[in-house]
Amino acid sequence: MASKYLTGVGSESKQLATWYFTFAAILFGAQLLFGLIAAIQYVMPGFLYGILDFSIARIIHINALVVWMVFAMFGSVYWLLPDETGIETVGIKIGKLLFWIFAAAIVVVVLVYLLIQVGPADETTIWFITEGREYIEAPRWADWGIVVVALGFVANLFLTGIKGKQTGIVTVLMADMIAFAGLYLAGMFFTDNISVDQYWWWWVIHLWVEATWEVFVGAIAAYGLIKMIGAHRQVVEMWLWIEVAMLFGSGILGLGHHYFWIGTPEYWWEIGALFSALEPLPLVAMFIHVLYDWGKTQGAQEEKGSTVSVVNNKPAFTWFVLNAFGNFLGAGIWGFFHTLPQVNLYTHGTQFTSAHGHLAFFGAYATILIGMMYIAVQGTNGIKIMKHTKASLWGVSMIVSGVVGMTVALTIAGYVQVLVSRAQMGATWAGYFDGQSGMWFSQAMDWRLVMGVVTFLGFIFLAKDLLTTGKNPVHER
Repeated sequence: MASKYLTGVGSESKQLATWYFTFAAILFGAQLLFGLIAAIQYVMPGFLYGILDFSIARIIHINALVVWMVFAMFGSVYWLLPDETGIETVGIKIGKLLFWIFAAAIVVVVLVYLLIQVGPADETTIWFITEGREYIEAPRWADWGIVVVALGFVANLFLTGIKGKQTGIVTVLMADMIAFAGLYLAGMFFTDNISVDQYWWWWVIHLWVEATWEVFVGAIAAYGLIKMIGAHRQVVEMWLWIEVAMLFGSGILGLGHHYFWIGTPEYWWEIGALFSALEPLPLVAMFIHVLYDWGKTQGAQEEKGSTVSVVNNKPAFTWFVLNAFGNFLGAGIWGFFHTLPQVNLYTHGTQFTSAHGHLAFFGAYATILIGMMYIAVQGTNGIKIMKHTKASLWGVSMIVSGVVGMTVALTIAGYVQVLVSRAQMGATWAGYFDGQSGMWFSQAMDWRLVMGVVTFLGFIFLAKDLLTTGKNPVHER
């Protein structure tokens, strides 16, 4: 049911955006829940034995992460498109139909994971149960369904962008979504040669996720900063174009840091490690530049005695700022310090990778998408100035603390694996089991579980705040 505040040009597009955000939030909760179950099973292998296998809990945890972010991305575009183009989204009825198809497909896939879990070792498993390829384990029929939905979404974006006003943000999104849809195709086929298969799989995992998604985040950040603090469009769009150049350039070259183990030439090692670390820099620079300009403007207004502008959505702004620095730490710092080949020789396949993955996905993507949810909640409820509530503060504090805590715990666990399993024991099976049973490793995984509980409790506060914001009198209307 549409809100009474969603009226005029773009109301249907924004209503569709709220559908996407709602389903994304549900999947976000499922991702955390199954991650928690997998963390419990890691330290207590008998938990849910015979009911839910660890591999299935892990599949749902990882794939729900990717899918909820895709839903939130589509919702973000449908929300900003009328604001940027000045017209209603073209093909909105098709967009609504595709939403229900996409949501229904995800529900079916999850039910198959839970109820069937293991299939026969033939083509039917690939087509109807799981492809067994990390992050893109959806069965083949769902793969094609995702492509159809994505192409319909891209068509709506292009038709609207061409018909309406064309801003730099919309232009970048139009270019980025071509790559978004196209690069996913690299994971649509299977080869018997594991090196070749992994080569193309990394194109999806690195270029689809780390290049096209990073550009998308830049476009969303530009839009959000304009909406929340009145940032100068020329500034944010300038950095956005710099990010496009660096991410598509450094993203392709940075892909090389994954090639260490699959037989590619050695020069990819250094090239990949260096350029992969450059990816988050333009986004951080955009935030620093915008906030510096905004601070100068605030100071000038105070000197003149004129009214100082305020952040009109503090929860969203908090999440946007967290994105800039979470991206830098998770994708940049935690990514860089274990991708140099001299280091990766010891860290590859250890919990170092998991530490990087947790902080990078959260810092680079989850934060800004949660911020967009708050922007949508503000618009849906007609709130002029949205302030922090106790629930929003508890939510952001616990989620951030939980994810950072998990990252630290996993980093310690990875350090133990490097010292014991790799350096001391020479990467043997005996070394692997010695590392897994060590005191520091076990304690680190226990702390990972504790921090996972903290993160899940933070999500409950976040969900409560998003659901009750419209009724909270603390906000100015």
